[in-house]
Amino acid sequence: MCEFDIQNLEINDHYYGTMKKVKVMQLYEGERVMKKLINDPNQVVNDMLEGLVAAYPNRLRRLLGTNVIVRNDAPVKGKVGIVSGGGSGHEPAHAGYVGKGMLDAAVCGEVFTSPTPDQVLEAIKAVDSGKGVLLIIKNYTGDVMNFEMAAELAEAEGINVAKVIVNDDVAVEDSTFTTGRRGIAGTVFVHKIAGALSERGASLEEVEAAAKKAVQNVRSMGMALTPCTVPAAGKPGFELGENEIEVGIGIHGEPGIEKTTIKPADEIAATLLVKIFDDMKLEKGDRVAVMINGLGATPLMELYIVNPWC
Repeated sequence: MCEFDIQNLEINDHYYGTMKKVKVMQLYEGERVMKKLINDPNQVVNDMLEGLVAAYPNRLRRLLGTNVIVRNDAPVKGKVGIVSGGGSGHEPAHAGYVGKGMLDAAVCGEVFTSPTPDQVLEAIKAVDSGKGVLLIIKNYTGDVMNFEMAAELAEAEGINVAKVIVNDDVAVEDSTFTTGRRGIAGTVFVHKIAGALSERGASLEEVEAAAKKAVQNVRSMGMALTPCTVPAAGKPGFELGENEIEVGIGIHGEPGIEKTTIKPADEIAATLLVKIFDDMKLEKGDRVAVMINGLGATPLMELYIVNPWC
């Protein structure tokens, strides 16, 4: 079993401008549950957001007392605000997409945990310029419930709010945490399309319509080589054998279509694309944009190997 040496140290907290005590854990030799560049497993989101804002101080700011990242110039006059978010652990989603032409704010929940309605509400208020706010929500029960609750609270305060729900995963219906299809990597296309149109000064109704059209035309499917480890849990969330992969897995490790043996990259790409093509019903001459997403762990070398086949 693992043994941890926990020490309380005082360090300067750049976010609050104060000194704070933090736990520093040292893992001794023995069974290693996880290897991660973290301090306290219960503070990974806070620490990540501090680092993000420190990296881009001229572009981003964090709303005090929240896990909300907004554009430095928000709210932008004459512009529809675009807000998205969800559980952390899918970086660069969603805070990495905050900026001109994309999101005005991102709400970061704990790892694999939906953000709370009050935090979403703060994001809405921070980016509302008077032209309304569009919420882009991935189709997970907690996200949908909490974002919709925040929208109701914002509307009660006089803010016009619209929303779209992204459900691009063609792998399965009614998986863990969802009713219907899951929202995964295709959400980035919705961010970009809605963000670009709102940057041009389009109305809330126009931006909402474009985002809905994007949702209707986006399809995604994933697979896993290895299980993921949530820092607070300290161990993998599911199991895969040494020579095993899972096809159609969700972004939180939700069950996919099947577990099978590892295959060449071209065969794996073909398996995913055939399922997508069957669902999209593309015709000769249709044009598409392709995004190859590493699901948070796949090295660029391997993504480039997959790319020519796609």
